[in-house]
Amino acid sequence: MGVVARLAVGAVALCALGGATFWYLTAPVRLDPIRLAGLGTGDAAKGERIFWAGGCASCHARPKAEGDAKLELAGGVELKTAFGTFVAPNISQDPKDGIGGWSEEDFANAVMKGVSPSGEHLYPAFPYTSYARMKVGDVADLYAYVKTLPAVTGKAPDHSLHFPFNMRRGLGLWKLLYLDDDPVVTFPETAQEPVLLGRYLAEGAGHCGECHTPRQFTGGTDDGKWLAGAAAAEGDGIVPNITSGQGGIAAWSEADISNYLETGFTPDFDSVGGTMVEVQKNMARLTPEDRAAIAAYLKAIPAHANGYPPRKAKPGT
Repeated sequence: MGVVARLAVGAVALCALGGATFWYLTAPVRLDPIRLAGLGTGDAAKGERIFWAGGCASCHARPKAEGDAKLELAGGVELKTAFGTFVAPNISQDPKDGIGGWSEEDFANAVMKGVSPSGEHLYPAFPYTSYARMKVGDVADLYAYVKTLPAVTGKAPDHSLHFPFNMRRGLGLWKLLYLDDDPVVTFPETAQEPVLLGRYLAEGAGHCGECHTPRQFTGGTDDGKWLAGAAAAEGDGIVPNITSGQGGIAAWSEADISNYLETGFTPDFDSVGGTMVEVQKNMARLTPEDRAAIAAYLKAIPAHANGYPPRKAKPGT
């Protein structure tokens, strides 16, 4: 075999090895059997709490749905981003167009691992990077509650994404960087229970960090600036800093935060606006104890003065 032929064979072998390595590293990973064993039999009454904490209806009900229509999870809400347009799917109990045919295990893998029943990666516009921090028992409760909601026919449109973001397999590498079930903020063992409950709700089902934390160019959250504010996923808006840092909520007491989540009014009697309107409506359905816990957590986390937009240095500094 000549030199050129040997080089060609070597190049093919390297490409094959690289392709095999990529395929291995990007393979969808499901929940391990030990965690799946903790699913148990879900409680629909408890699952309703998780449903509202997770904001499920805000994305998966039809656009502008109100009242009982918010429980018809037909999908269709669009999220227009720099990566393209994501469309929330039908997650109603319709067995063909929704998730009526999913098992509890299928549901848990989608929610906590971002893996569909067919073994495809789901896009993280569905915030499974936060839901991964949930307890499997709570996911089982959520599944039980969703099973009580009506079936709705009709598939939502497909996502419309730019290349290479329309290549789902590559999300396996992204997940290696950003899919983690550990809490973001670490507290000492002496931390009060409300703070720990608030962390669980805010970092998990509530997925506060998905909007309030700035993102790296790869699309993952910059957890070093946790909840320090971010550019809105759509348009030119800014999602505010909700830490006690400059531009944040240092002047708000825990009672102020809890009242805001319940009523939508700030301490200055301004009212909630923008996409936070839907979030606040969901938070209002939680118990006073849950809202107080979220408030306690927000007052306990590190303050970030270097949030979004970054402060410009003054001349001479």
